[in-house]
Amino acid sequence: MNLKRWFFLFCSTLLVGAVSALAAGIFLQLTDEQMTFDTALLLFNLGTGMMFSVLSQMGFFAYLTLNYIIRGTFLKKRLWTVLQWILLAVAFVDVIYLRHVIFAEDGAGWLDYAVLPLILLAVAFIVSYSKAKMTNASAFTPTMFFMFVFTLIEAVPALRLNNPSSTVLMVTPLAACNAWQILLLHKLVK
Repeated sequence: MNLKRWFFLFCSTLLVGAVSALAAGIFLQLTDEQMTFDTALLLFNLGTGMMFSVLSQMGFFAYLTLNYIIRGTFLKKRLWTVLQWILLAVAFVDVIYLRHVIFAEDGAGWLDYAVLPLILLAVAFIVSYSKAKMTNASAFTPTMFFMFVFTLIEAVPALRLNNPSSTVLMVTPLAACNAWQILLLHKLVK
């Protein structure tokens, strides 16, 4: 990858983050009865979307570095593939269980805390399937791992608040930016 391609990736990811945060902000303003429609808040959403896109890019390059180091360390590629699925399953269970233990009030079921991971898992599956179709079948597991685990790691600040609006406003641009970067990568490194 050269500097021109990296600059394109950086700027286009900023745009994806801004647009997806703006869409999430409009959705929240139209569906939340406590919020009134405010253009200043929409501008704020654009800025936060750009900030979250930078966070997404840091996570993407951290994953690429981790993947490169581990693939060079393990002699068998299958071991890293199995480890990614194990870590994905642990992250899925932990994000449901730990949030339920920490935030659940009397009468709140653990299924309430399963909605976000299930949606994120579905998004990760769709992106992984698309990536495998665009490149090859071996891209499915790393894409699934990156889209689910790294998006959850990047979204920890919103998950700690236990506020659905904050979670939607942060996870939407993170997932969109992560999907954009992983689907674009093979075109940039030809």
